[in-house]
Amino acid sequence: MGNCQAADAATVVIQHPGGRIERIQWSLIARQVMASNPGHYVAIIITSEPPTSRSTRNAAAATVKHLKLLRPDDTLHIGHLYRLISF
Repeated sequence: MGNCQAADAATVVIQHPGGRIERIQWSLIARQVMASNPGHYVAIIITSEPPTSRSTRNAAAATVKHLKLLRPDDTLHIGHLYRLISF
C-alpha cells in the first residue's frame, strides 16, 4: 500500500484524443507510437509556472502548458507526459 504513485511515475503516459490514457513501462521511439496511430503526431506536454512577481499570485497566474511536437526519431522517456495530436 502506498507504492502506486511510484509505479505511475515509472511509465510513459500517452494521452489519446478520445481521452484514453495509455501507460507504457519502457522508453520507446515516437515513430513506434505514430505507426500504431496513423494520422497522429506525438507531442510532449511541457508545464511551467509563470515568473512570480512581488504581488500576490492570483488565479490568472496559473500553470502554463505548452505542446512541443516530437520528431519520429525522438525518444519518449519514462516519467514524461505525451499527447497524440492530429492536424
